[in-house]
Amino acid sequence: MPDRYYSEYIRSVIRTVPDWPEQGVMFRDVTTLFKDKKAFRYLIDAFVQRYYDHGIDAVAGVDARGFILGAPIAYELNTSFIPVRKKGKLPFDTVEESYELEYGSATVELHTDALSKGQRVLLIDDLIATGGTMLAAAKLIQRLGADVVEAAAIIDLPDLGGSAKLKAQGIEVYSICQFDGA
Repeated sequence: MPDRYYSEYIRSVIRTVPDWPEQGVMFRDVTTLFKDKKAFRYLIDAFVQRYYDHGIDAVAGVDARGFILGAPIAYELNTSFIPVRKKGKLPFDTVEESYELEYGSATVELHTDALSKGQRVLLIDDLIATGGTMLAAAKLIQRLGADVVEAAAIIDLPDLGGSAKLKAQGIEVYSICQFDGA
């Protein structure tokens, strides 16, 4: 965890929107965090400080908010940035992984030449909820022969079980803050 002050400050600028997109859901809106220049700097700095000495070769950001986080973190760590895209968005040869959503399924892709065997990859997104997207992205990274150092996010919703699923697959998990409940 980053310094408690920074973690609490970051948490305090995340807007909670009740009953969106459906009744009973407490949506954690990180756009308020992204627009707050102080909080955004604290956020990026917290991730950079955590991973500075981890020997990270690449940062893989999950479409789309993982791009917002992953690019500046990769820049600061002097590594490459790898976009994990939704199906049909990459123009070259890809590998894909499907996962279940609450109502249906989705698929993420990586270019087949995005990573090399043995590379150490930080996987990042804004939120870990049920873990499906992060787990699918991690499987793609591993399929290309790279190693997931950690799955990181701004927010973990531990009640939804995603971080537990990732840990059960041997993937370390890190988040800046947690929110209980949906």
